[in-house]
Amino acid sequence: MHAKLPNGSLTTTFSDLTCSNNRPAIRTEDMKVFFAAASAAVLSTAFAADFCDQWGTATSADYIIYNNLWGKADATSGKQCTGLDNGSGTTVSWHTTWSWQGGDKKVKSYANAALEFDAVQLSGIKSIPSTMEYEVSYKGTVVADVAYDLFTTSKPAGEDTVKEFEIMIWLAAIGGAGPISSTGSAIEKTTIAGNEFSVYSGPNGDMMVYSFVADKQINSFDGDLMEFFNYLVKSQKFDPKQYLFKVECGTEPFVGTDVKMTVSKYSAVVNTGASGTTGSSTKSGGQTTTAPSTSSTDSPSSQQTPSTPTSSSTIGADASSSEETPSTDSSSSEETPSTPTAPSTPSSGSSWSPSTSSVTPAPAAEKCNRRMRA
Repeated sequence: MHAKLPNGSLTTTFSDLTCSNNRPAIRTEDMKVFFAAASAAVLSTAFAADFCDQWGTATSADYIIYNNLWGKADATSGKQCTGLDNGSGTTVSWHTTWSWQGGDKKVKSYANAALEFDAVQLSGIKSIPSTMEYEVSYKGTVVADVAYDLFTTSKPAGEDTVKEFEIMIWLAAIGGAGPISSTGSAIEKTTIAGNEFSVYSGPNGDMMVYSFVADKQINSFDGDLMEFFNYLVKSQKFDPKQYLFKVECGTEPFVGTDVKMTVSKYSAVVNTGASGTTGSSTKSGGQTTTAPSTSSTDSPSSQQTPSTPTSSSTIGADASSSEETPSTDSSSSEETPSTPTAPSTPSSGSSWSPSTSSVTPAPAAEKCNRRMRA
């Protein structure tokens, strides 16, 4: 093995690492620089490597990046790989590439970045500032969505926590992906973080799902996720005593070939108390790659009625959203529904039929089963 020292002054082999009358001695300083550079190169390579296994993950400080191919069995063919590009503290960048064929009515995965934090009661949260900047590039037919996924419960219990409510925030519905809905239509509209959303609700198994679907695709989101909960508390009688225990953002693919989502910047922080302290997990550290147990997975709730985009497209973060962040008082409601309860009748999770509509949800009874996701 040959190696060149960083200062370019010496090329040697491992057999040269001893002194003799006809071999040069290597200075301790050069050896330190050499091995430091070699170690950095190895770490950089590991950091950039994609992982393609079904339950593969990468960890960076406050986040776990999941490949999470929970629905791959519904595909006739395909694969997906995810990678961590960079991460420091509260910000991370990552990407995922996928090709899935067959099982057009089923979600194949939910590659996502999940914030690590301790469960906290909604009434104790001051704010959840989050930024999501991304682009999706593809050619031909593709059906997918890009969405936040948040879960709440009345009784946090670690890995055994029962998910009671799911809140999805749809930034993109590509090819006509649509949310779960009991009626097939939005219950109302609201404006949050300068963006207009149509609000849908419906059951998914034992969970009640609220979905905020952006009326126009958002490729650069910068806002307070707590405003979505403020809306629910005010307009849908959502219980502020619920505990938030999951905050994730990623993409759900249905079908498509050579699709890539690149997240150039993602951050989320759960701030609690009047002093604005962070309700974060004590977990921290560098970058690792693991294969977690499937027992910790769950699934976001969506279904679709896609159109058929056929041209090459790049949906990019240059199409930024407004920086305005209005209060939830801008949301008006003509009715005050009773407090939703988690239904006991299991419902399906996703289905679609061709349509020119970008978002056309179907009643919950028409949705196909989908379970599992980290």
